Amino acid sequence: MKKIYSVLLLISIASFSQEIALVKYSGGGDWYANPTSLPNLIKYCNANINTHINTKPATVEPGNPAIFSYPFLHMTGHGNVVFSDSDLSNLNKYLLSGGFLHIDDNYGMDQYIRKEIKKIFPNNDLIEIPANHAIFQKPFLFTNGLPKIHEHDGKRPQAFGIFLENRLMLLYTFECDLGDGWEDPEVHNDPTTVRDKALKMGANIINYIFNN
Repeated sequence: MKKIYSVLLLISIASFSQEIALVKYSGGGDWYANPTSLPNLIKYCNANINTHINTKPATVEPGNPAIFSYPFLHMTGHGNVVFSDSDLSNLNKYLLSGGFLHIDDNYGMDQYIRKEIKKIFPNNDLIEIPANHAIFQKPFLFTNGLPKIHEHDGKRPQAFGIFLENRLMLLYTFECDLGDGWEDPEVHNDPTTVRDKALKMGANIINYIFNN
């Protein structure tokens, strides 16, 4: 069964027009936060790093086999997250078969999502990703690793990952709020320089998925 899932993911990645998806999770958290983020990131990537991603991202529930149609899943929100047993099993198979999940804490998700990540991979710990990792190197160089987009508690931004051998398959961005930086300019009134950093980091994530 894992081979079938892997083939589906390879077909998706290799196709001329790719799609990415937003995860609609349970628990009461606002999975729908930052509605302009993914569309803006897609437009930026298509214009700047030669991707051909469908400009309308899909929405998919974590327990749905349809997640295997998308090489990239994105999650965000401010509150509670709960994965059912079927969600956990499906996500585990998806990630081990070559899929990629990016979880971006929109401020307030951290205390909930860490517990759920541990349920997906009970034997794996989140590891802080060093600044010399490939995801920070190209196509845009981030010498100090994950950029700071919104202050919130004033803590340093951190990127954590779950790895399968050397492949990063789950990325958790904390105290950064990349998704806010991807939104339409008038939503948060971020300076152009801040939005540019956020979009470039997002492009690095997409590039990593399609080229590693």
